[in-house]
Amino acid sequence: MASHGLDYDGCNFFRQRLVLSTLSGKRVRIKNIRSKDDNPGLRDFEASFIRLLDKVTNGSRIEINQTGTVLFYQPGLLYGGSVEHECNTQRSIGYYLEALLMLAPFMKTSLKATLKGVTNDHIDPTVDVLKSTALPLMKQFGIDGEGFDLKVVKRGMAPGGGGEVVFICPTRRTMRPVQLTDPGKIKRIRGVAYSVRVSPQMANRLVDTARGVLNKFIPDIYIYTDHMKGANSGKSPGFGLTLVAETMNGSFLSAEMSSTPQGQGDPMLPEDLGKNCAQMLLEEVYRGGCVDSSNQSLALLLMTLGQQDVSKVLLGPLSPHTIEFLRHIRDFFQIMFKIQVQKPSEDERKGGDKVLMTCVGVGYSNINKTLK
Repeated sequence: MASHGLDYDGCNFFRQRLVLSTLSGKRVRIKNIRSKDDNPGLRDFEASFIRLLDKVTNGSRIEINQTGTVLFYQPGLLYGGSVEHECNTQRSIGYYLEALLMLAPFMKTSLKATLKGVTNDHIDPTVDVLKSTALPLMKQFGIDGEGFDLKVVKRGMAPGGGGEVVFICPTRRTMRPVQLTDPGKIKRIRGVAYSVRVSPQMANRLVDTARGVLNKFIPDIYIYTDHMKGANSGKSPGFGLTLVAETMNGSFLSAEMSSTPQGQGDPMLPEDLGKNCAQMLLEEVYRGGCVDSSNQSLALLLMTLGQQDVSKVLLGPLSPHTIEFLRHIRDFFQIMFKIQVQKPSEDERKGGDKVLMTCVGVGYSNINKTLK
């Protein structure tokens, strides 16, 4: 790998850079990480993320200067295997999991990661949403096999954490090109209302109000209640709701909300949370597309790494995170997407403007799989 490295400034989009660096084998130097801050350098959750990368790769070289404001990362080979990681509780397990979803298919041995920390908070995608939207999306790209699973063993709400999640993912040599251009109509809505260290009644109140909003649109709604007790309920009280709308063609759109963490801000009524979450789901359905906004970058990455063939995916409006991700894909893989905006016609109630993303994959193949 004699490719020269890439230089970046600042702490934004930290995971994107390290993940793409690991996949492309290009070195990265990130400088001025919060250098003007009162408390400069990498945060604990970012340091924890670097340690996780170090555990799943073999031979990575990581150098950080004394103040933590400059990071040099030379990626090693993705190894996989069985990994345990104590995630920092400043961010939820979803923060770490989003990166693992991108890396796991390309490892040498299939990954079994046990992550401990906060399973549900109000910043990152929760484990429930990743399970019900990211995994089916990966299956469309041919990442499937026995044991492909994401299990919540223990729930842990912010700020205390204490949750535990097991993610198992088989490896693949190549990605399948996809044509996801028509999501189809919504056929059913599923969800999970969870409560820990509060009355189990909270989950029922969430379900009632969410159904009150959604029943006007579709009859097929089923929201499970998940009340974990004792040792499995983590260290902090809380409740929340995850809703997923499934379309005729097997696309999944999701919305979720969690209660305010204990000791931070005003407490929230389950009725308000249920109603707001249902309205967020309708908003996500309005934005539409074949992939919901939290998984746009995962879909675009798997398209980029596909075989040298055309992939197309219809997305709703691109999130700022996704737009930056496209820039990074251009930097690391020299891949540019063709972007066509599709405006819905007046009489078709198809929601917001959609974007059709087209690219030809780089023909990435998992090098670990060829050396037997």
